[in-house]
Amino acid sequence: MLALLGGTSLLGSPVFSRWPDKTITTPFGIVTVKSAEGTVFLQRHGNPCLPPHRIPHRANIWALKELGATKILAVNSVGSLKPSIKPGTLVIPDDFASPWRTETFFDDEMRFMVPVMDEEFAREVYGICRKHTKTVRMGGTYIQTIGPRLETRAEINMLKRFGDIVGMTLASEATLAIESCLPYASICSIDNYCHGIMKVPLTMDEIYENVARNLKTIEDILNAFISRGRGA
Repeated sequence: MLALLGGTSLLGSPVFSRWPDKTITTPFGIVTVKSAEGTVFLQRHGNPCLPPHRIPHRANIWALKELGATKILAVNSVGSLKPSIKPGTLVIPDDFASPWRTETFFDDEMRFMVPVMDEEFAREVYGICRKHTKTVRMGGTYIQTIGPRLETRAEINMLKRFGDIVGMTLASEATLAIESCLPYASICSIDNYCHGIMKVPLTMDEIYENVARNLKTIEDILNAFISRGRGA
């Protein structure tokens, strides 16, 4: 079963509006999902929405595993660290870094794993995206910051040497998914240039406008995956 994991941009999306809710109790809290034949959708921020630094990632991934998910496709809103990667682009990252925070299920046991994203699933996602938009890139490094504030110019000046895009959720989700033996891939929607990348000052209005602009393409892509899950 495919699990779709989205953020605030998909709140109220018509793609999931008629799907019934289901509540899952996990060791890390209660999670509400929407499900249809062959697919489950989880809004990572919950309802009411929690800010990025308070998202219950362990509860979210545990719930998807408990429901029988075999793959997780996430949609993540990001900022670009490179002038060549423009807002409106979709990026399918192949690696991530989380220098400030690491989530784990292994609080009380000595267990280690190699955090490698699933290349086969990522390329499958890229292939579907290519059918809906030409502005999609395969590969790139996602750097996770804590939030809820955006990054300072000094932080971005440092991070741009090591990564391509910045967000606040993917590294936590991917780590927990890998620990749970669930292939995880992400469609990263570039909604802005990061603070200080361009000479024009970044505004929240610009971010909201780009989110809305990218949403229709992302919904079309998700509908394609949902149709595959139903065997259409």
